[in-house]
Amino acid sequence: MKNWFSLALAVSLVLTVSACNTVKGVGRDIESVGEAMEEAAD
Repeated sequence: MKNWFSLALAVSLVLTVSACNTVKGVGRDIESVGEAMEEAAD
């Protein structure tokens, strides 16, 4: 039972870290699109 809990904890940690990186990536993409639109407008 202890091994199962450790495995579940490790999987949860990995998923949390990858989700955080995904959200960061989306934020960067949106920011770069906004900057490109500003430059195109000038």
